[in-house]
Amino acid sequence: MTNEYPQALTIAGSDSDGSAGMQADLHTFFARQVYGTSVITACVAGNSYGIHASVAMPSDFIDQEFADLATDYHIRAAKTGMLADSTLIKTVVKNYRAADFGPLVVDPVIMTKHGNQLLEESAFTTLRQELLPLATVLTPNFYEVQKIAEMSIHSDQDMMVAAKKMQKMGAKNIVAKGRHNQTNQTTVRDYILLETGEDFWLSEPYHPTDRVNG
Repeated sequence: MTNEYPQALTIAGSDSDGSAGMQADLHTFFARQVYGTSVITACVAGNSYGIHASVAMPSDFIDQEFADLATDYHIRAAKTGMLADSTLIKTVVKNYRAADFGPLVVDPVIMTKHGNQLLEESAFTTLRQELLPLATVLTPNFYEVQKIAEMSIHSDQDMMVAAKKMQKMGAKNIVAKGRHNQTNQTTVRDYILLETGEDFWLSEPYHPTDRVNG
């Protein structure tokens, strides 16, 4: 395909209401004038109130998705999303290593921003040991930071320590997202730790809502 726009890849689940997963990634790519391609890892039935059913794609189908993209597109960057189990994670890691798809953004999708675990424990171990070290950028939410770093976060200092621990696991740049459900919360603060050692905080207003998905 003619490379008229930069091409990027989302390796993620299909979210039926378009608020998360592959669809949300493709919306974002388009808004930034990037041509989006996709490897679908799972299909999710849900809406803005929650996820109600999901099914994982077979490994051989995922292999074929990667192969077809690699033979036709010049993908300059990739991003992972929902990877349902250990087999799927290993399939994605194998195919990403074999292809030249550029820097990798890893959204770990271990727990929701409200603290509910999405990934079984064996799959979490695989993700931390095999996928996380490939990350150019790692983007865990508050509860995922605690899970990956194996520590509780009670302060800014705790978040900074956790980010450094995740860097030591192999991820180059960390976007550690702040908590979203504190009582009387008015802002959300995210901590950024770069490969160079530079760090800073991002802060934006918090908007309470019962729309918990996406």
